[in-house]
Amino acid sequence: MYAQAAVGSDTVAARHQLREIEVLGVKQMPQSGPIPVTRLGGAEIRRLGIDALKDLGDIVPNLYTPSYGSRMTSSIYMRGLGSRIDQAVVGLNIDGVPYLNKDAFDFDIPDIASAEVLRGAQSVLNGRNAMAGQINIYTLSPLNYRGWRFMAEYGRYNSIKASAAGYFRPAATLFTSLSAYYTHSDGFWKNEYNGRRTAAENAGTLRWKTVFKPSGAHSITNTFAASITRQSGYPYASTQTGKVAYNDTCFYRRNFISDGLTVAWAGKRVVVTSLTSVQYLDDNMTLDQDFTPADYFTLTQRRHEFTFTEDLFTKGRRGRYSWLGGVFGFYRHTRMWAPVTFYDTGLKQLIEYRCNEMNPTYPISWDKREFLLDSDFTTPTGGFALYHQSRYDLGDFTFEAGLRWDIEKTSCNYHSVADASYTIWHVTDGGDREIYKQVPVDIDDRGKLSQTFSELLPKLVISYNRPFGQVYASFTKGYKSGGFNSQMFSDVLQQRVMELMGLSMSYKVEDIVTYRPEWSWNYEIGFKTSQLGGRLGGEVNAFYIDCRDQQLTVFPPGMVTGRIMTNAGRTRSFGAEMSARYSTPDGRWAFKASYGYTNATFRDYNNGKADFRGKRVPYAPEHTLFASVLWRTPLTIGSLHADVNLTARGAGDIMWNEENTASQPFYILPGFNITLRNDHVSLKLWAENFTDTRYDTFYFMSMGRSFTQRGNPLTFGATIRMNINND
Repeated sequence: MYAQAAVGSDTVAARHQLREIEVLGVKQMPQSGPIPVTRLGGAEIRRLGIDALKDLGDIVPNLYTPSYGSRMTSSIYMRGLGSRIDQAVVGLNIDGVPYLNKDAFDFDIPDIASAEVLRGAQSVLNGRNAMAGQINIYTLSPLNYRGWRFMAEYGRYNSIKASAAGYFRPAATLFTSLSAYYTHSDGFWKNEYNGRRTAAENAGTLRWKTVFKPSGAHSITNTFAASITRQSGYPYASTQTGKVAYNDTCFYRRNFISDGLTVAWAGKRVVVTSLTSVQYLDDNMTLDQDFTPADYFTLTQRRHEFTFTEDLFTKGRRGRYSWLGGVFGFYRHTRMWAPVTFYDTGLKQLIEYRCNEMNPTYPISWDKREFLLDSDFTTPTGGFALYHQSRYDLGDFTFEAGLRWDIEKTSCNYHSVADASYTIWHVTDGGDREIYKQVPVDIDDRGKLSQTFSELLPKLVISYNRPFGQVYASFTKGYKSGGFNSQMFSDVLQQRVMELMGLSMSYKVEDIVTYRPEWSWNYEIGFKTSQLGGRLGGEVNAFYIDCRDQQLTVFPPGMVTGRIMTNAGRTRSFGAEMSARYSTPDGRWAFKASYGYTNATFRDYNNGKADFRGKRVPYAPEHTLFASVLWRTPLTIGSLHADVNLTARGAGDIMWNEENTASQPFYILPGFNITLRNDHVSLKLWAENFTDTRYDTFYFMSMGRSFTQRGNPLTFGATIRMNINND
């Protein structure tokens, strides 16, 4: 897409919403530059059933947002870049408020008014972790609507959604809204071990937005959001049996609070904005980490996190010159507890068997059949940035340049504890066993690690603008910050125990726990056009990304239970993106299509066991596809209208490992919906994946076993919406 979000009323709503957003001081250039961007208006968002970030996947070229695990797993892949754990590669702002923790990206957002996805590095304005793109979501403002809005939905697998929102103007200069959203699902898959559904969910979101406009030049906006999530999990099936079957409890629980205060002053040529936000995350992930019916081990990851951000910036335009610049700072404090508990089978297979195989004359046995590896740590992180971007129009040419200086310091204070004992037996010549010695296991490790990152992030763009369209070329640097492998502390402790028994390879904590930043050089050329008053438009672009120290999620050497973020030397991605739209003059027909291609391979990556040069980067799809046909017609019954929408989403093929020995072929998921509507009420009948196509969204190895999660099967249902406008 280029200029508009959709056709007809969708376009008007999107334009109006973006005008209000600019008045409120959202961080955009006064005049949009040649950025590859997909914009969606409110009507199209409702038609496609988008109520969370993950629903944008496949609609946007080269954007892949798989759904697996729990809502903590908010993996995003774009243009061959992505991350399963820790830092994101795509930034997220909701009503201008930045979300720094990827684990909190996946929650429902009621009354989305518009959304935009900027592809390619957006690091100058958005900084860390926007090296592949930026997603901006805007909810409906009480400035633009007064009244009530209701929604109720029921679908297969006892899927229930409901929302209610009120938008009011209690005073001439005061506007406020309150919205609530609830969702429930029984889950798609069943745990064959106990017969219970997995990934069942209950979740709710509350948003309260208040706008104070004492004058046309001043505005104060406060947006408060709270969400609660309760999920069972995880629907990981063994590739050997094809079944989900495990014995221990699995769940994910999250409480999340966010508040953003935007204060803006708009002069004749300048807008000054202060955006302050605070966020609090309280979550608990507990899982049967071996995902089998045997008693191996369980993991709990419990976290309390507080985040503060401040963004002070100014933007303006004078003649041919426009600019945006400011200062940004943040502080994030995380306290995490991550105990791993080994049970009988885990002790036998992972500790006793290995030891006794090496020395059968003096076998060992753990004194208690439950063994706790306990670890907790705090991770304070702070950052500061200065940024500026300028734009100058010279005839048919536009020149744009930007620079950001980003500095960040992160620390980790860790404490790991193990308190147990084991007995060494002596096997006599006659085969009898007698106690040889009892050995205590008493480990109490404490330490502190710290890292500091400093980056300069430049951007250069030149475009040629004519009535037939816009041709542009850009050069940018992207950056994703480094950090600590929180899930590896239990494995480091496990190896310390094994080392006491003479069985372990020795780990240096600083080597296995820390990982470096990832950064990239991005080159792009493209063309955009919008004709026939916006009814016909499209874009095509090609890109090349040279990525250094790319962060990959792998399993470390040794018989360990966790996963680790490591830096993979050098990768490169190249590809292309295309999109087109057309609507008939009477507005009855609208066609859309988009396609993304990415070829992402390792240029320099050797893990000590194999050289992966030339292999595809895992988890990033080679192709993404989206197509939509919309037909609108008035009916003879009153003011009733009917909308018929056919869609198709596709992705693949996807390599699941660095060896490229396991993959998900390209698949297409067709969708269909019919909406009957008038000015106040609508009824939508819908179906997704109506061919019931079987595909996988995730694959991983654990202790020599492979597991997958299947994608969502055929789902269908009905959605009712009602709007009571007081204007």
